[in-house]
This record gives sequence, structure tokens and C-alpha cells, in this order.
Amino acid sequence: MKTVTAEEALALRRVAVDPQAMTEASAIVEDVRNRGEVAIREHAERLGDISKNDALFVEPDELQSALESIDPEDRGVLERTGERIRRFAVAQRNAVSELEIDVPGGRAGHCIQAYQRAGCYAPGGRYPLPSSVLMTAIPAEVAGVNEIVLASPKPNAITLAAAHLSGVSRVLKVGGPQAIAALAFGFEQLEKCDIVVGPGNRWVTAAKQIVSQSVAIDMLAGPSEILIIADEDSDPELLASDLIAQAEHDPDAIVILASLSPRLSRAMAQFIDKQLSELPVSEIAKLSLENGLIVDFTNPDDAIHFANEMAPEHLSVFSPRIEREGLRNYGALFLGEMTPVASGDYGIGPNHTLPTGGSARNHSGLSVLTFLRFGTWVEATNVDPEFFADAARLARLEGLEAHARSLEMRIV
Repeated sequence: MKTVTAEEALALRRVAVDPQAMTEASAIVEDVRNRGEVAIREHAERLGDISKNDALFVEPDELQSALESIDPEDRGVLERTGERIRRFAVAQRNAVSELEIDVPGGRAGHCIQAYQRAGCYAPGGRYPLPSSVLMTAIPAEVAGVNEIVLASPKPNAITLAAAHLSGVSRVLKVGGPQAIAALAFGFEQLEKCDIVVGPGNRWVTAAKQIVSQSVAIDMLAGPSEILIIADEDSDPELLASDLIAQAEHDPDAIVILASLSPRLSRAMAQFIDKQLSELPVSEIAKLSLENGLIVDFTNPDDAIHFANEMAPEHLSVFSPRIEREGLRNYGALFLGEMTPVASGDYGIGPNHTLPTGGSARNHSGLSVLTFLRFGTWVEATNVDPEFFADAARLARLEGLEAHARSLEMRIV
């Protein structure tokens, strides 16, 4: 990790969608849109997701068999993690309700409806991620989505078991942009989805941006990001472990320390070296940490401002000098050094599918609310003439005479 100024760190901030990945993903997405299953198979075979003549889907009975085949302790972990995620999702769903109020001469309100069909993506390349299956599908199930389709390349038994526990109907054994396009546009074996969600690499993220013109998406959730704000009282060993944990996701992962103590950085560096030497596989984390950044601050307010400008996916606050109320832009916030980002990754409650590339400024993380639509309605039976008169006058102020006459015809 190298020490830079706040301005230099902000200048190095990655965009949400990589331009080269956008170009490459666009060609695949358009190919799938135009040629359907033939294109899906060609790209999936080329990238090693499936072999020639393999079935594209894992069907419900196979998902059930996968659940029954795994180690009982592994099944218990999946079930308990799923229940923690479900409990939070249920609480979120219960926090919103339908609305009905009085309006001039009638009633108006909003109703809440779930999407009918959701496509969930779970990465399966370097590390199969059954946690992402639970995180994406369970909120959809709690929201009331009728059909949940999972796309995940080369899914193993744990991934398939997680799919069954999460209410997934079918699993498409394909990854990358071709999977996102398949979920968004549909093909011979799959009706198109209403919404596509889930984390992925830069090509998956680019594909989601492309298909967002045709289907709802959750957000742009690319390679992992972590920003930790720590001070002289923070534990450098825990700090090192949390940075390494996110660095091992992907060579493109972004790890940043906002330090309120120069001594902390030096102490942390020693623990990073020690912990990396003890990891069974450390090459990926090392690559990411080589590009990691340390930004020194003397004033907590400056660190807060920096965090809000960075808008990281994961914002972790070790320092009690940082007040939560001042922090605005983040995918998920982890308060205190006993709350590692990894606890969010593995189901402490809130979702781990979060906006990256600075898009946390204007997007929320995935939740049960992602799968809900709020439709407004109004019914007027005895409207006050004053309302129609006001509305007609406002229409004429905008030059819309037909609007005004439509309103005035109802004045009695």
C-alpha cells in the first residue's frame, strides 16, 4: 500500500463501469439479444462454463438433491445464515406499507407490488459464492417475487443447495455478460426477467449497465471496495485482517485506509506482511494490496469529508472520533472494530450486494425493497370545483389548453 493525498486518492477512484469492459460486454450482450440460445451456448462453452451439449439449467429436483447431499454441518450453516438474512428482509418489508389519504373530492394512495420474475446473479469463477445466492434470492422471496432464476457459472453442490433454500426455481449454469443478457432478454428456455440483480466482475457490471435500458437492475456492483477510518487507538492487527479480507476477493479490489495516526500505518504494515505469509492462498490479496492506498488525516472532519467524496462500497469505522451522523455516502456502514466487513459478507443481517465505483452517492444496496414497486392511485367522486379551477389555470400557465378544458368540463 502506498501513501497518497486525499486529492490523489480521489483522482484514482475507479468509475463504476470500466470502458473496455463495456465494449467487450456490449458485443456479447447484443449477440445474445440477436441469436438467443445459440449465442449463449457459444459464449458459455468458449469461457468454460459448460461443455458441448450440456444442459443449460439445473432443475428443481436436482436442487433438492444437492441440498440433501451436502454435509449436515454445511447445511446448518446455510440454513442459519439464510434465516438471519430473511429476518432482516422481513423487518425491512414490514417497515413499508400501503398508503391511503384524503385528496380533494376523493382518496389517493400507493400500492406495493413485487416484480413477477427476478434474475439473480451469483459469481462462480475464482470463488463460488453461495452467500451471494442467499443474499440475492432470499430478499426476492420475502418481497413476494413469483419466480426466481439464478445464474451462476459452474455451480457446485453448496451453491445449488443455497439456491434451493432461497426459493430459486431454476439455475442457469452460465456466467458473465451472456448470463446477464439471458436473464434480461430471455430465450427459448427462459422467459425474460423483470429485474436482474447481483454482484459480479467488471464485465458483469458492464452488462448490467447495458441491459438496464430494457430491464430493471439493482445497481452497479463490481469488484469489492473497502475504506477504513482508524486512529491511534485502533487495533492494527484487526485493521490488517479486514483489509486483506476484502483484497482477496479480486485483483481489482480497492482497499483504502484513512488514518488519523501515522504510527498506525507502520504498525499495520507489519501485520499485513505476517498475515499474508500465513494465508494458504495470498497471491490475489497481494495484487490488490499493491494498489492499496493510505491517506493520512489530522482532523476527523477531513476524514469524514473524504469518505463522503469516495462513496465506497464498504465503509468501516474503527475510530470513535468519527460520528455516524456525518457519514452520508456508502453502500454499507460498519461501526466499531468488532464489526468486520466480513460479518456483512456472511449474513449478519443487511445485504452484501452493494454499489461500487462511487455509485453509492445515488444508489442503495440490494434489499427486499429492490424487488418492490410502488404504484400510486387516485379516485375522485366529488371534487371541489376550486381544485379543477386551480388545475385548469396552472395548465394554461404551461400552455396546455386541452388539459385545461379536460379539467373544466368536470366543474359542476
